Amino acid sequence: MKAVRWFRDRDYVETVEGLFFTVVSNLHPQDRVIAYLKYAPSSSGLWGNKVKYSRMMPYYDIPSLLNTIQLLEQQYPHYVYDCPFMGIKISAVPLNYIKQHFKPEERLANLREESRDELESLALELAEYIAGQAGISLSNFGVTGSILVDIHRPEFSDVDLVVYGRNNALKVKETLRELYREGDVLKRVEGAKLEALLERRVKIFHLTREEAFELTMRKWNRGMFRGRDFSVHPVKVEEEVKGRFEDRVFKGLGVVELKATVADNQEALFMPAVYTVKDVEVTNGPREAEDIVEVVSYEGLYIDIAEPGERIMVRGKLERVEDRAGGSYFRVLVGSPEAKGYDYIKPLLKN
Repeated sequence: MKAVRWFRDRDYVETVEGLFFTVVSNLHPQDRVIAYLKYAPSSSGLWGNKVKYSRMMPYYDIPSLLNTIQLLEQQYPHYVYDCPFMGIKISAVPLNYIKQHFKPEERLANLREESRDELESLALELAEYIAGQAGISLSNFGVTGSILVDIHRPEFSDVDLVVYGRNNALKVKETLRELYREGDVLKRVEGAKLEALLERRVKIFHLTREEAFELTMRKWNRGMFRGRDFSVHPVKVEEEVKGRFEDRVFKGLGVVELKATVADNQEALFMPAVYTVKDVEVTNGPREAEDIVEVVSYEGLYIDIAEPGERIMVRGKLERVEDRAGGSYFRVLVGSPEAKGYDYIKPLLKN
């Protein structure tokens, strides 16, 4: 009998009320799943067919996330979790409120067997093309987003894929970079779409245009296929996940600004992105920040944007991490409620 897998990053869950949540990371408390509210039933919604849905996060940023938590507190307080391990309020769905668990790899496999609309056909074609070019099995891919929960609109919805496992993700990363260079089938976002994207990132993330452009050019996992926006998100498989959610307790020590050198970025492919760092120089905030060993981002823009040996500027929440074994260390978290969207990871560009 096939083993039932646990919840992975980019899965979706539907609640008993008909809300759709997007799962965040592969580590979760034993009794609930950390996830953010993505779609809710709405008579004026643009997604769905028989039942209409509105997207509850217009942008994927922390202020938008905080707005959804505020909404949940008012209307569905059972989905707000005052987490004793993370020391903050987050949205999470108790297991007994889950009506359905949507798995991207199952949805993609089913697309091969079922009749498809235009967007579903495009998603399958894209996944097959990338898998073939990268030399990996299609079974290592999935489709997430509105297609996963079957409320997509072919006229405007994007294609959001996942690729499972570190080695597969690295192959896809190199393959996409090469395909962008060729520019025949897959292209980077360009022209008016690029300008609109840069404008949005300048506004949401409080960046200069130059910074937004540099970060966007480093994002290998977003592009265009037959005129449609697509994304590919690396997700860990179970054997790549270390420990349990309850193994560590995080204590916030204020917002810091610093410069550091990336020592390792193997874990930066995933959500959350983890950069091991060295040679830390604190420019503002508590001196303990000099002892940090890693920079962690829950903000998707900063996933996999810096290479080993590169110097980065960081603004985020300093945390002391205490583990069950009795050890402790310091880290900086990017994507915390406390920073209110003014935190970042920026490669220090050489003039």
